[in-house]
Amino acid sequence: MATYDLEEQEQLAELKAWWKQNGNLLVNVLTGAALVVLAWQGWNWYQRSQSAQASMVYHVLQSAVQEKDTQRIKAASGELLEKFSRSNYASIGALTAAKALVDTGDAKTAKVQLLWVVDHGKDEMRDLARLRLAALLLDEKAYDEALKQLDGNVSPAFEARFMDNRGDILNAQNKSAEARSAYQAALTKLAEADKAGKGMDSMQGWQAQSNAIYRELLQQKVDALAGSK
Repeated sequence: MATYDLEEQEQLAELKAWWKQNGNLLVNVLTGAALVVLAWQGWNWYQRSQSAQASMVYHVLQSAVQEKDTQRIKAASGELLEKFSRSNYASIGALTAAKALVDTGDAKTAKVQLLWVVDHGKDEMRDLARLRLAALLLDEKAYDEALKQLDGNVSPAFEARFMDNRGDILNAQNKSAEARSAYQAALTKLAEADKAGKGMDSMQGWQAQSNAIYRELLQQKVDALAGSK
């Protein structure tokens, strides 16, 4: 028993010595880890809270669109862009508001909404905004500005649409040969997309039918400009 007590005392002494040397470091590490966990949980809560609030504002926007209430559309969209700019609801809201404002004849404000998405949106939403903005600029006969929106990289899903819109702008400028080339490039991009998606569920049913209709429309544009120089 005496031997056991002595060993126990030696272990206790070693533990006290270790704690004296490393105790503060251990406490700091554990405290830091706890703070990281709390910060992560707090951030997740904040993100969920922001998303929930943004969702509510977006529902207000949708209601305003259905009621064709221009002022409420602008107010709800403005709130999304100002308070929830990092959420996807901001870009979706701006695109929704832009379409509604165009329908009410307020193309000027619609362009502001689309420009925001072009500057702050991500991936396909940004490309969709560029496409719609180019169409508005085409209507205004601002051809050079419209073409600028179609310059640069674009998501594969929008390549055919971008070339198609480029063709429309060039055709409006009476650049028939260039327009025809753009339409042919759009057909090529569409064929590539069909080939890449062949056998996939996403290319079945309505998607395949939609692509077939779009391909026919593009071919009509090409044929209309046959012999252009």
